[in-house]
Amino acid sequence: MRTIDVPGAIQLVVPGNVRALDPGPAMFGAMLRGWEQQQQSRLLARKTIDDRLSLVRRFALFTATYPWEWTPEDVEAYFSHQLSLDPPLAHSTVRGQQGDLQMFCAFVTDGRYGWAKACEEAFGQFPVQVCHGWNTADHVAEFEGRPGRRALTYDELQALFDAADERVEQTRKRRRKGVLAAWRDAVMLKQVYAYGTRRRETSMLDLSDLRHNQRARDYGRFGALEVRFGKASRGSPPKRRTVLTVPEADWIVSVLEEWVDEVRPGFSPGGHPALWVTERCGRLGVRRLDEVFTIVREHAALPPELDLHCLRHTYITHLIEFGYPERFVQEQVGHAYASTTALYTWVSDEYRNRLLEESLRRRTERVGGKGLGSR
Repeated sequence: MRTIDVPGAIQLVVPGNVRALDPGPAMFGAMLRGWEQQQQSRLLARKTIDDRLSLVRRFALFTATYPWEWTPEDVEAYFSHQLSLDPPLAHSTVRGQQGDLQMFCAFVTDGRYGWAKACEEAFGQFPVQVCHGWNTADHVAEFEGRPGRRALTYDELQALFDAADERVEQTRKRRRKGVLAAWRDAVMLKQVYAYGTRRRETSMLDLSDLRHNQRARDYGRFGALEVRFGKASRGSPPKRRTVLTVPEADWIVSVLEEWVDEVRPGFSPGGHPALWVTERCGRLGVRRLDEVFTIVREHAALPPELDLHCLRHTYITHLIEFGYPERFVQEQVGHAYASTTALYTWVSDEYRNRLLEESLRRRTERVGGKGLGSR
């Protein structure tokens, strides 16, 4: 197969009139640059590309060999080592890394890019695919997240919100700085639950994303939330969606109104558009969101396995329990497939018992209507 001028091809990365003094490292570095270019042409996120390049470098460092010397046994040895660490890598992480390594091998063995031919000419060896079905993890479970990640119970959710509010009062009573920040943190956590937003989606919210809903005029400018930085996939731009304020969470309207009109101006944000601002008038970052949840969770004495994303799980679960159709829930949270929404749903025993009671009631009515001994 002849090489063609596609992003990542060897002739576009390695000058034809230059001979490296140390050909091994030079060839490996060129391969990585070529793969980087190939992924950039697919519009993949910078972080995705960097993580993949870092994995390949770590694998090469572990094996102390170059791609044209790798064997399937190297894959087994590397990931056996990763699983022996404390704590070991999660199953989903291992499977993802194996997929990334498989993609790199597919790139350097594809004849259109010319790397295999160049390696054979330079080293007498050529790279092969080292990741196969028999030496990599299977995707056998629909949900591969941490078992501890779950929806909060109603009591846990109330305890979390109470702890967040208590932090505000404690800070105020002690006459210490940080009352506005604690207030912001409490409202932010409630917003994450009331709209089921992800971390980055929450961080990137602006005041202009607070929207009216003509079908819910009583909510004013808090009838909906415009999410403009939804989770992207396969190199696509961030996905957008509009999350409607549901009646079961209409308490968030007065909470957000107080934040926007009375509390947020205390930060003197000027013209900064962010809904969640810092004491230095910047945008509240994703890392800080995690820190806030951890602080409040510990204050509420909740289990340590709970994290901020669990509020999104809770939102989805509660929407199902409130009786909303799966399609509505799917659009509210921005899932491309209904099966994804189902993976995030933990319906309580109370809700399932209500469904069972309703089914039994309908069955009893049908039997009673037919009369004794009827068929």
